[in-house]
Amino acid sequence: MSDTLQLEQSPVSAGNAGLQTRLATDLRAAGLRPTRQRVALAAILFGRGHRHIAAEGLHDEAVAANVPVSLATIYNTLHQFTEAGLLRQVAIDGARTYFDTNVSDHHHFFVEGENRLIDVESPMEIDSVPAPPPGMEVTSVEVIVRVRRKPA
Repeated sequence: MSDTLQLEQSPVSAGNAGLQTRLATDLRAAGLRPTRQRVALAAILFGRGHRHIAAEGLHDEAVAANVPVSLATIYNTLHQFTEAGLLRQVAIDGARTYFDTNVSDHHHFFVEGENRLIDVESPMEIDSVPAPPPGMEVTSVEVIVRVRRKPA
């Protein structure tokens, strides 16, 4: 998918027909039917450039933008966008899942106590990975570096 979903305009507004048309086209290109809810959620998700968001955070933003949508629909849409290659899923400790609008290969810092992800900007080299089990191949390596604020 191209960078067409990385928008610089205000996310959701009824008067922004051009933006909604563009998002609908991009969703179709990703193999998704551009329902009203998907287009509205795409506008919220991709309207601020690259970022990390949990389903609950997207739900809060949708409610604030007057987009009537259930939390279950948010989860379904995030997983559909991930399967279509529009988002990248980042799981922390198996308990918290974030969705990253930057789908390129990169690593993350996880800020403990703030439950926040930050992209690692500097290059990281991984010299070796363990051999995969028989009949398997390594498809990617994702590193999450846990950090916390230093005491004052």
